[in-house]
Amino acid sequence: MKIVYFAWVRERIGIGEEEVALPAGIVTVDDLLHWLKGRGEGYGAALQAPEMIRVALDQEHVPHSQPIGQCTEIAIFPPMTGG
Repeated sequence: MKIVYFAWVRERIGIGEEEVALPAGIVTVDDLLHWLKGRGEGYGAALQAPEMIRVALDQEHVPHSQPIGQCTEIAIFPPMTGG
């Protein structure tokens, strides 16, 4: 599974993207964010408030309750503003 990080999420984690094998039990976006948060200091800093993070599965924004399913790319964004 490819995970892509954007803006200050990328800066805090220290990488722009990575390939990961998700452990069993990671079913929803929320599960993924909590798992990532525990992977190290940079991840913890980037995801300290996971409820604020935006996520897209295969380039479609989804709620945190969304099952990850068979998607090939997960994009993780900070909150967006603008008009």
